Amino acid sequence: MSYLVGQVASFAGVTVRTLHHYDEIGLLSPSGRSHAGHRRYDDADLDRLQQILFYRELGFPLDEVAALLDDPDADPQEHLRRQHELLTARIEKLQKMAEAVEHAMEARKMGINLTPEEKFEVFGEYDPDRFDEESRRRWGDTEPYRESQRRVATYTKEDWLRIKAEGAGNTSAFVALMDAGVAPDSESAMDLAEQHRQQISRNFYDCTYEIHTGLAEMYVADERFSSTFEQIKPGLAGYLRDAILANAVRGS
Repeated sequence: MSYLVGQVASFAGVTVRTLHHYDEIGLLSPSGRSHAGHRRYDDADLDRLQQILFYRELGFPLDEVAALLDDPDADPQEHLRRQHELLTARIEKLQKMAEAVEHAMEARKMGINLTPEEKFEVFGEYDPDRFDEESRRRWGDTEPYRESQRRVATYTKEDWLRIKAEGAGNTSAFVALMDAGVAPDSESAMDLAEQHRQQISRNFYDCTYEIHTGLAEMYVADERFSSTFEQIKPGLAGYLRDAILANAVRGS
């Protein structure tokens, strides 16, 4: 069996542009071509793509992925063992981080100084106190939570409108990159991810790369957040997560 690039992109949940890029840099070159010159991928190519996506999910840059996969001394079982170890370590790290970070922290006391009319003007039908009790119970003893509370307690309607506009502008820019077919690990996408991190640091708490990657995972894993992004643009939650992870690797 062999598959066209569009089929492979659909199977793997990546863009055709990404597969073209992998081919151009020699990371994943299809084993064949059709009579018309179109790329054709066989089962071995799909196996390699799966390995690539595993390592990308773990935050490895493309050049390191290529070096790992092309290592003549490594076999498929070794790749799986390494990935299992890395995933296990990452899960443990994220479990610890989850005690200190969550997007709901940003909503803990949104609008504390606002009248009901002003709150609706800023947030519409969204209830900024929706996760108030959960946030306090889960992260009330962490410094990021306390710092967020200190800051938002002083914010006026104008402050919230500015923060809302900053967030909307960042989200719109991510959507524009997706529409243009730009990969989430591109420089432009990573720059937007860094802008996103800086906005959180500027407005709520010191958002380290570690905290930012924790938020990124939650944007995908927690339906309460992922559904918000998916309503804006299907695939946006995953794209944002991938860009944030890539930016964290770049910045570390």
